Amino acid sequence: MTVRSMLISDYSVLLSLFKNTPGITLRDADSKESMLRYLDRNPNLNFVAIVDSEIIACVMCGHDGRRGYLQHLLVLPKYRNKGIGQMLFKKSLNNLEQIGIQKTHIFVLKNNTQANEFWSNQGWNIREDINMYSYNKSSSSNI
Repeated sequence: MTVRSMLISDYSVLLSLFKNTPGITLRDADSKESMLRYLDRNPNLNFVAIVDSEIIACVMCGHDGRRGYLQHLLVLPKYRNKGIGQMLFKKSLNNLEQIGIQKTHIFVLKNNTQANEFWSNQGWNIREDINMYSYNKSSSSNI
């Protein structure tokens, strides 16, 4: 297995993986143009794992200058429980730490039992003290 930075040329493969992975929600904001902006804005934070020229896992990570945010961590089912997901998100966290960001968040759908169990087992704490609100200036509810 090799790990490298995510490239915009990975987009079509990643989009297919996202669409076929239960628990990952795609929005209009997951367009190729948006991903290009995200990768450009967050260098050395987004990674793919490759086996036999096939992307088998990925993590997307960004920051706002204060906090890090993980999105779309996924490992293909036949490669799970081998530490790949943990290795990927830790690589992102280590690189966030190098730029001075110590705290990172991830949003997980409440009904995504497998992901909630994964993050809990990794030592992440579920927040019960906050509510998440979203505001949408677009006429599309899928933004």
